[in-house]
Amino acid sequence: MTRRWQIIKVELVSGRGEDLEPPPGRIFVCPTGTTFAGLAHAIDLAFARWDLAHLCEFELADGTVVVDDDFEAELQSSGGVARTAGLSARVKQHLRVGERCSYVFDLGDSWTHECRVVGIDDPEDVLGMIPDAPTAFWGWGDMPDQYGRLQEEDDEPEDQPEPRTDRGAAPL
Repeated sequence: MTRRWQIIKVELVSGRGEDLEPPPGRIFVCPTGTTFAGLAHAIDLAFARWDLAHLCEFELADGTVVVDDDFEAELQSSGGVARTAGLSARVKQHLRVGERCSYVFDLGDSWTHECRVVGIDDPEDVLGMIPDAPTAFWGWGDMPDQYGRLQEEDDEPEDQPEPRTDRGAAPL
């Protein structure tokens, strides 16, 4: 059985006020039921995000803003944005091969990604398996730290918990 899943190329073009040249990138195979929330999560993991407690949004080529479902309801009622969709919307219903959108993680630091559906393929041909979520299968480039840290001691929060060693694990 041939599956027709979207192949989406994602490049990180800027963040924290800096343009990334050349932009690091990842290519994903996405199940037909992939939501924007699922794609956002896969992008965040593939681009080494570890503090995921930030807002995000997609903007489609037609100006549609894709945001958290609760925020979408607020935007619609305020009339502030002409077209909106929730993160629970399916990617395949909004993007076809050749179409682009942007994805911004952390609206304060504006980690901006350019996304493009580059094709349709069978995940078994691409990965040799059938994943249950969007999965990166190719990538390139250096990943900048989410907060610009180069080493563990940089900007270390005072309330960082100490690693627990009472479970038989060796201390770090």
